[in-house]
Amino acid sequence: MPEFLGPVKGFGVTFRQMFRKVDTVQYPEEKKPTAPRFHGRHQLNRWPDGLEKCIGCELCAWACPADAIYVEGGDNTEDERYSPGERYGAVYQINYLRCILCGLCVEACPTRALTMTNDYEIADDNRESLIWTKEQLLAPLEPNMEAPPHPMRLGATERDYYLLGAAGVGSREEGVAEDTPEGSLSEPSRDEMAAAADWTPDAQAAKLTEPGEGQHDGEDGTPGMTGRGSSGERGDGAGRQQR
Repeated sequence: MPEFLGPVKGFGVTFRQMFRKVDTVQYPEEKKPTAPRFHGRHQLNRWPDGLEKCIGCELCAWACPADAIYVEGGDNTEDERYSPGERYGAVYQINYLRCILCGLCVEACPTRALTMTNDYEIADDNRESLIWTKEQLLAPLEPNMEAPPHPMRLGATERDYYLLGAAGVGSREEGVAEDTPEGSLSEPSRDEMAAAADWTPDAQAAKLTEPGEGQHDGEDGTPGMTGRGSSGERGDGAGRQQR
């Protein structure tokens, strides 16, 4: 090609695009659904009785490559308990001016307390408003949950919370335990206790790999991995599913 035609060739892409139909997205009136495992806003999850899953270990803050997470742990007492463990996250902040939504904090969390939702509308024109606090990140209380602080309802140890939480104890309508307020959690049934006792990691893994809700096949038809739902949960361990 002659040298003088070089600029014309360089503008060829521009000229071709000028006559194509513009693909306009009518946002925010029309919102396209996000991918099942989309990395959006974070959420601090709760156990079925309302206690917080966060134990204030600060592993998420250590794992964050952008230094966007700040955690201060506090000690639980018998009179004032916020989580099943010895400690809880007294102060929890995420600076979305720094956060790159990589998800490494979620992978570092040992209790599945921190997950990522499909909510991506977190932009703001105020820098201070982009520092989210624990109150903003905590999952809302469901009907059968009680706002902490309160005693442990699913058992006397952290192991009980993993076993009974994985078995789904905490969403019954009939029966009220003696140490719970009216309309709260009831005592686990024999079948629920048996299911918790028979729980094994292999059985849970086999259940998660079965085709069904929450699984998505790849474009080539190969089975996909279990994805996160709208609340950011992902089942991959004992009692580590947000319910």
